[in-house]
Amino acid sequence: MEAVFMFFCTLLVWLMTPGIALFYGGMVRRKNVLSTAMYSFSSMAIISILWVFVGYSLAFAPGNAFIGSFDWTFLHSVGFDANATYSDAIPHTLFMMFQMTFAILTVAIISGAFAERMNFAAYLIFIILWSLLVYSPVAHWVWGDGGWLRELGALDFAGGNVVHISSGITGLVLAIVLGRRKEAENSSPHNLPLALIGGILVWFGWYGFNVGSALTIDHVAMAAFVNTNSAAAAGIIGWVAVEWLINKKPTMLGTISGAIAGLVSITPAAGFVTVGSALLIGFLGGAICFWAVFWLKGKLKYDDALDAFGLHGIGGIWGGIATGLFATTKINKLGADGLFYGNASLLGKQLIAIGSTVVFVAIATIIIIYVIKIFLPIRVDEDQEYKGLDLTLHGEKAYHD
Repeated sequence: MEAVFMFFCTLLVWLMTPGIALFYGGMVRRKNVLSTAMYSFSSMAIISILWVFVGYSLAFAPGNAFIGSFDWTFLHSVGFDANATYSDAIPHTLFMMFQMTFAILTVAIISGAFAERMNFAAYLIFIILWSLLVYSPVAHWVWGDGGWLRELGALDFAGGNVVHISSGITGLVLAIVLGRRKEAENSSPHNLPLALIGGILVWFGWYGFNVGSALTIDHVAMAAFVNTNSAAAAGIIGWVAVEWLINKKPTMLGTISGAIAGLVSITPAAGFVTVGSALLIGFLGGAICFWAVFWLKGKLKYDDALDAFGLHGIGGIWGGIATGLFATTKINKLGADGLFYGNASLLGKQLIAIGSTVVFVAIATIIIIYVIKIFLPIRVDEDQEYKGLDLTLHGEKAYHD
């Protein structure tokens, strides 16, 4: 029963990356829709191979507090039999595949920050290095056998640190280093229905993302199920309420963005909090992410093209803090009580986890970028950017006039 459940959850999470391709593709200008989708599909190809080669081993094989080992390279010793360290109820290969979909999705999310201006060759090299040198270590810290944040007692149910903070911070660094698009002020989404379809697929896949992180069908999984949907709905209300108040009109893009903000915010807390807390986390997540997208980005003038940092970085940070506030052992005995349940130490652990992830990811990303810049440009030239990356980098058009 558990294996069938996890097989289905793995497929749901896999679907999120094509969803991101459509969501991001609809939000860029028509001359860049295919190149934007290529970022996501490239991550599906490259990270899938890296993961079975060495990425999974570095993230989850027994090692030290900061990194795994090479013991499971090419899936050596990773077979059908369960690995009790992670789950005694599902095949080890199934757990590996479930985690692979997380690694793929994280890389795809990053691309929203630098859409419409990054050199594709540089991107391919970047994701190889980033996946091995950043994603795998952070995954090991949080979820791996002996990982230091896991041993510390910091909580991250389904990837607040591992997926959302790491991708959001990386996106922010790339957006700053690459600089603003030449036509950043004239960059309205070219196809909102396409973005809506992609957003719906992302939301649908998120049930596998959060519920599947319980690794079995039990009361924790069902709590995560209810909390995930509740936070997404509350995120819509939080985002649209502020949008309506400030901009005087509720928008469809704001609605789906609010849902994603709520989903990101509840991810680290999904299996640890009550439904009442999930509603509050999602509502505040929607409002906070709106603030990040429409005020913070404008104030600091970085060009986070499709708001990878505004949604995933800010939402993930809020979700990690909220876990330290609202977590309760009444929902999950394997978790911990948060500040509002009499345990201030959990909030401290969450802040350590968030801070260490932000610092490590930012520094490692900067180093990777500048190493790549020694060998090839990371940004396209002005002529390529003006004509569009679909035609200049990939030789094709999404639409023929």
